[in-house]
Amino acid sequence: MTILLLALSLAQQPVVAADTTKGRPCVIAIDSLPRGRQVSAGNATNYFGGGGVRAHCSGTSTTFASESIQYFAAQQRFDMIANVHIRDTLLDLDANLATYFLRDEHLEAHNRVVAVNRSNHSVLRGPNLTYYRAVPGVRDTVEMIATQRPTIDYRGSAAPDTAEPYVIVADRVRFRGNDRMWGGGKVTIDRSDLAARADSLMMDQTVGVGVLLGKPQIAGKQAGDTTRRYTLIGTRIELAFREREINLVKALGEGKATGSDWTLTADTIHLRLEHRKLQQALAWGKKARPHAVSTLQTFTADSLALDVPDEVLTEARGFGKAFSTSKRDSLAPATEADWITGDTLVARWAQEKDSAGISRSRVRQILARGSARALTHIVNQDSTARGPSINYSRGRSITIALKQARIDRVIVAGRADGVHLERRPPPPPPAKPDTTKKPGAGR
Repeated sequence: MTILLLALSLAQQPVVAADTTKGRPCVIAIDSLPRGRQVSAGNATNYFGGGGVRAHCSGTSTTFASESIQYFAAQQRFDMIANVHIRDTLLDLDANLATYFLRDEHLEAHNRVVAVNRSNHSVLRGPNLTYYRAVPGVRDTVEMIATQRPTIDYRGSAAPDTAEPYVIVADRVRFRGNDRMWGGGKVTIDRSDLAARADSLMMDQTVGVGVLLGKPQIAGKQAGDTTRRYTLIGTRIELAFREREINLVKALGEGKATGSDWTLTADTIHLRLEHRKLQQALAWGKKARPHAVSTLQTFTADSLALDVPDEVLTEARGFGKAFSTSKRDSLAPATEADWITGDTLVARWAQEKDSAGISRSRVRQILARGSARALTHIVNQDSTARGPSINYSRGRSITIALKQARIDRVIVAGRADGVHLERRPPPPPPAKPDTTKKPGAGR
């Protein structure tokens, strides 16, 4: 009789229309209650049950299962204790403890919480979760809040359950719907192709945007390889998504990007990605003009563009007061560095093998246009020369061709002029004294 009274008491309200994915107010109905008792508390009656309880929201597909329950009528609070399993329209939730507040349709779960989004198969694991159901007249969108560094396997609403998730960890997280989330406190984002760190995170896949704040950094990586293919840091990092894949990464303020054989600094840096690989880097800024450094070259301009298809440097373009320096090798003195400047600069690289047989990007051509000037050092094959000759050129355009990182030829076009200086040959050695001459001879 006690069990029957409990079931009737928890299901006093009339059954309404069938459930939809938008949810509806929950009226608890008990399906199985091996043991139960009721306790009067003023005008209300509280209920307690155990032995493996099964229940559901009347007229819906939402179900509850736990070892025992407590229902406090005055607070409209439904406690589930031990081995809690909840199946809602949008969420599968497992925990050791859970409390459902029927008045405002929210649920609090604690201790070994595992929550699975039934729409996109994202998974949250952590010590706690607060779940706000989407119920007409209460709230129109599902919301969830978790603290104490939960781990989330995050997928957007359009992602299949087999898609690789972003693994997100933070001190606290908040979700709204299937596609928007916020994280704060030592945020980490990992996937086989990238790793990101920041103090806070915002992701909104409804518009394909993510933001990292607080010493943010992001690095590209190869699955199974700990080597970072590229890195980017800045005051603020923004992410752009296309079909859940990151296709653009922006550093806004104090940007610094690095690749396998180049480094780029500027106020603003954009990295364009495709097929999970870096393809292009763009940079500009007034406070900190873009400055790129490769193995033997440097580039500075009002704006820079680096083409790195599949993360191999092939071309750099500088616009506005562009300036570049080059060295024959890493041991060459700074006084023998070549430089070229113009309104615009274009440098092209090709893959060449070094002495160890490893392919590396080496500059093959540098082209300056508009008020072009260049200072180059030409190595003289004459072994008697003290060093390379010096060539200063001016013209509308200058093209420098290189072979094995050494200048092969310089072509100047349009009002060309310049100066060519050869090193002075070494002086002849001093004459040796005539040892056959007798002392005092010739006096």
